[in-house]
Amino acid sequence: MATFISVQSKKASEVDLAKPLCKFIQQTYPAGEAQNDHCRAAEELNKLRKSAVGRPLDKHESSLETLMRYYDQLCSIEPKFPFSENQICVTFTWKDAFDKGSLFGGSVKLALASLGYEKTCVLFNCGALASQIASEQNLENDEGLKTAAKHYQFASGAFQHIKDTVLSALNREPTVDISPDTVGTLSLIMLAQAQEVFFLKATRDKMKDAIIAKLANQAADYYGDAFKQCQYKDTLPKEVFPVLAAKHCIMQANAEYHQSILAKQQKKFGEEIGRLQHASDLIKTVASRYDEYVNVKDLSDKINRALTAAKKDNDFIYHDRVPDLKDLDPIGKASLVKSTSVVVPISQKFTDLFEKMVPLAVQQSLSLYNQRKADLVNRSIAQMREATNLANGVLASLNLPAAIEDVSGDSVPQSILQKSKSVIEQGGIQTIDQLIKDLPELLQRNREILDESLRLLSEEEATDNDLRAKFKERWQRTPSSELYKPLRAEGANVSNILDKAIQADGHVKERYQTHRDTISLLCKPEPELNAAIPSANPAKTIQGSEVVSILRSLLASLDEVKKEREQLENDLKSVNFDMTSKFLTALAQDGAINEEAISVTELDRIYGSLTHKVQETLKKQDELLKNIQNAHQEFSKMKQSNNESNLREEVLKNLAVANDNFVELVANLKEGTKFYNELTEILLKFQNKCSDIVFARKTERDELLKDLQQSIAREPSAPSIPSQPAYQTTAAGGSKPAASTTPTPAPRTMVSSKPQPPARPPPPVISTASAPVSTATGATASPAPLPGSSAASTAPSQAQGPPYPTYPGYPG
Repeated sequence: MATFISVQSKKASEVDLAKPLCKFIQQTYPAGEAQNDHCRAAEELNKLRKSAVGRPLDKHESSLETLMRYYDQLCSIEPKFPFSENQICVTFTWKDAFDKGSLFGGSVKLALASLGYEKTCVLFNCGALASQIASEQNLENDEGLKTAAKHYQFASGAFQHIKDTVLSALNREPTVDISPDTVGTLSLIMLAQAQEVFFLKATRDKMKDAIIAKLANQAADYYGDAFKQCQYKDTLPKEVFPVLAAKHCIMQANAEYHQSILAKQQKKFGEEIGRLQHASDLIKTVASRYDEYVNVKDLSDKINRALTAAKKDNDFIYHDRVPDLKDLDPIGKASLVKSTSVVVPISQKFTDLFEKMVPLAVQQSLSLYNQRKADLVNRSIAQMREATNLANGVLASLNLPAAIEDVSGDSVPQSILQKSKSVIEQGGIQTIDQLIKDLPELLQRNREILDESLRLLSEEEATDNDLRAKFKERWQRTPSSELYKPLRAEGANVSNILDKAIQADGHVKERYQTHRDTISLLCKPEPELNAAIPSANPAKTIQGSEVVSILRSLLASLDEVKKEREQLENDLKSVNFDMTSKFLTALAQDGAINEEAISVTELDRIYGSLTHKVQETLKKQDELLKNIQNAHQEFSKMKQSNNESNLREEVLKNLAVANDNFVELVANLKEGTKFYNELTEILLKFQNKCSDIVFARKTERDELLKDLQQSIAREPSAPSIPSQPAYQTTAAGGSKPAASTTPTPAPRTMVSSKPQPPARPPPPVISTASAPVSTATGATASPAPLPGSSAASTAPSQAQGPPYPTYPGYPG
């Protein structure tokens, strides 16, 4: 009698998880030991998937443990990797567990780029394998009973979890096997079987009949509910329906049997007979309709023996009235089972392969924090550099410090010689020429990478649009135009950045052409440089005057401010603080991260003192420049002025300005080169992202096309077979159609409110003379006898076997 339903596992297509995960890790995390550890973990995850779903699993605890570990690992990586169609695009393909396929098309399968879909299918297999392990247990001992009950309850919980989450996890219509209706029914079946196991244990332990009756009645209830859920649906295998119907009757019969024993103990002999009679009727129904699926001979014999003895005692001794079935008190119910909730980790041996990797929410918060930090540092550095350039410009316009060094009037001032030496050491004008020459090549390289990336997207999008127009509503996948919006926005942003970079390059070149001759003069040797500077009468003896001393002191103070700024710039760049722990703590406490509030507070704490010093240097410079300009006015009044001296001073000013421009141009061009090189790395990652998603979309497209072809192949080519011409039905004699020819009878069915067995095919063909012609006489008085019943029939006996498929045109 112990027939239990086990669920067939789903089959998965092979997927390489290691490659896309490693690529994401290399793009997201800096090179080093941590990156290598994460890549090794991705390889281990790929091996774990192959072990869990890449091969048939034995019906053993260790196999279930492997499946559960893989499910736990999927739950663990979900918040750490952005699995989606436009980021980490991995397409998971699974076949329908219950679809056997057709002659021309394979079984139904679904391919989705969704980690939620993979989790759902793996959890389904966990429940399926648990049901298979439970059905293999030896129910003759306590250990087997406990193991079976545990696994059935786990399977019930797994299927219930899928029912609650599948639609939100997939965001589209799932295959039939994981649809909410199907897994809801499976969950109830597993719960009913767990309750039946407890009934068997109670029977084996010889517990009180009142308790056993309640356990059996509750199991009958569960089976009845499951039977109702799938009664009018064709989602589960055909053999499940009659087994549920049989189990419902069997557990009811057990409940009535044990309740009859209780009635006998209470001297209610009429009730005892009524319950035993009901139990006997139920078992007869099972034996007549579902004998292919369950064997109830032992239970039938036990009930009939008890019924015979009870009737005999009542007829000769007690003469108690046997009540009608409707007058019997309902039997109570006692449920000892509960669906096991899916609480991650479900495996007792789970170890997170990516334990050191922070969740995606923390990664995003860190990225935003680093952006805020970079903005703050760059803004402070830009303020200091702008102030330094302003100071250099003011000094150059005043010809300082050259004016207070130019005493002889016919030699190169020391400050100009130092500037010339610095320019020559940095390569002079050749350095600028080479840097400007390299810029167009770097720009062209970036432009080509960007154009190639966008071309890949456009070609795939055009193909997707063509197929969507061809197959219309059958082409059920996210349109490429929608999917590529973030990538196209990113590409447009890079294109705008390149356009602005081209404009900036133009300004730099224009500025270089303006100052090129003066910079060339600075690059000449000292004699040539001296010859190019006009001579003038020596200035009056003013070197020892107070105003010169003041100017020297002020210029020295300004140099100190510049040096302080250089140190501040290094300090700003070198500050490093890991915000990971802060964000992890916030995520653990609140379940979310208020990145802006946390980042602003921490940045103020870390950089507050440095930014305050930056502002102080700006104020100090303003005061120094004001004092330098006032002192220079006094100095100018003391100097003897003539045309020669004015011309000499103008040339010296231009040389000082040329030095400042050289320094700034070299810095700008080096920053431009660095910018283009960094942009190349970003664009290569962008190109990889585009090629990956296009490859994934092509793979998905090929799978979808294959499924569509199989679906079209499975469709009938014509709505029905054309009717037979009249001349083909003429009798052998050729005179007229045989009016008495009896059509082949349809499979026999029972007209009853109770569940019916699956239809069987007609018996083997026998001669018309020996086969009695069936008529409709008495059809409403009594149902046609079922195959295997005791009714007389001249047809040969039908062999027992699994249910046969219903033939087209016959009632099922």
